[in-house]
Amino acid sequence: MKDIILNLRWKKLITILIVPLALFSFRRSTYFCGVLNERMKKYHISKHNSFYTVGLSYLKADAVMRGKFSLDQQAKEALLVEARELGIDGLLITATCNRTELHGFAQHPFQLIKLLCDHSRGTVEEFQEVAYVYKNYEAIHHLFRVGTGLDSQILGDFEIISQIKKGFSLSKAQDLTNPFLERLCNSILQASKRIKNETELSSGATSVAFASVQYILQNIPDVSDKNILLFGTGKIGRNTCENLLKHTNNSHITLINRTKNKAEKIAGKFNLVVKSYGDLQAEIRNADILIVATGAQSPTISKELVYIKKPLLILDLSIPKNVAENVTDIKDVTLVHLDDLSQLTDETLERRKQFIPQAERIIHEIMTDFIQWLETRKFAPVIKALKKKLKTMKEEELDFQSKKLADFNSEQADIISERIIQKITKQFANHLKDSEIDAEDSLELIQRVFQLEVDLK
Repeated sequence: MKDIILNLRWKKLITILIVPLALFSFRRSTYFCGVLNERMKKYHISKHNSFYTVGLSYLKADAVMRGKFSLDQQAKEALLVEARELGIDGLLITATCNRTELHGFAQHPFQLIKLLCDHSRGTVEEFQEVAYVYKNYEAIHHLFRVGTGLDSQILGDFEIISQIKKGFSLSKAQDLTNPFLERLCNSILQASKRIKNETELSSGATSVAFASVQYILQNIPDVSDKNILLFGTGKIGRNTCENLLKHTNNSHITLINRTKNKAEKIAGKFNLVVKSYGDLQAEIRNADILIVATGAQSPTISKELVYIKKPLLILDLSIPKNVAENVTDIKDVTLVHLDDLSQLTDETLERRKQFIPQAERIIHEIMTDFIQWLETRKFAPVIKALKKKLKTMKEEELDFQSKKLADFNSEQADIISERIIQKITKQFANHLKDSEIDAEDSLELIQRVFQLEVDLK
């Protein structure tokens, strides 16, 4: 009975995800979809047919749901290890406070969905309520939008690009990268740099850290005189600290981190006070504002920690939520979460929207280059086989001439013949890239003329 129920759930998931995917894909660029929604095997990159993105983001999943599917470093590594054992040969993880996504080659997207559910606290049923699945062109286009800040919760927030770099490095360490993923990540990085340099999509100070400080300025009078406690000194914590110092003129800032020396490095830079983790409860009692940026998998601030004699504003900048919801049962405690801050709009965000069309043109240009490169991968086995055949012919001829001629200079002849082979193979490759010729016919002719044995694996 359990197996029957599980199968029904999978069938329901197929209906929910694949049908909208097919309809959505139909609306995209006819040429690119036509090229990339064919079987990916022809590009000789993966043994699997398709490249998928499966995941969820702030667009449909609230902070609680995103927290269930969040992946810490240990979970990411375990997921990649299992993926490799399952025969997946290319996989990238992007996991931030706003999204968790797997991008990889698979026979079916549910291989990736199951990996995500198995290594997080989320279930298949919860996934199907808020998730999305993209295939081939759609998956590539989506990752470009994510990496360039167009799909960020705060438009133009480019911090995701560092997560893509880290994700690639982690996959490479587990031998789960390939030429496709490497070229794709480099292309996204190129698009991100161009958009930063050629548009003003990221102009002005707008980020989660900045939004939190803006909230404080708008809601707390005489903020420069308030005691501020920052718990957690990771990237978001550091950025928040810098924004606090820049915009509040407040010198009453105390830092606490589980690893004290990390907090001391930041404190030394800004001449701030650092307290031990054991002092957390006492420092909360003394604070007017508590900013939590700990990034743990469960709440680090509980109701039991909070004993106050004056109003306390708590800003939770973590996914999953690191402040227990029941702290609001305490009189004079105000709790504001990351999602509430991200909804703040100002003139900066409105101005950024003007540059979306320009950013999309840059993405289209670089994506076109990427897809053209991908198309050349179809020729790779034939060109490789041709080069191998020419090298065999070269070796045979050099061996023959060395026996025939007493003063034969084999070293010089090898250099010259290698250069000729390079020129010949390059000429064939350029011919195959020509859009005006029938590449399939040309490939067949080259194989027949040179009697090539082509390895299509």
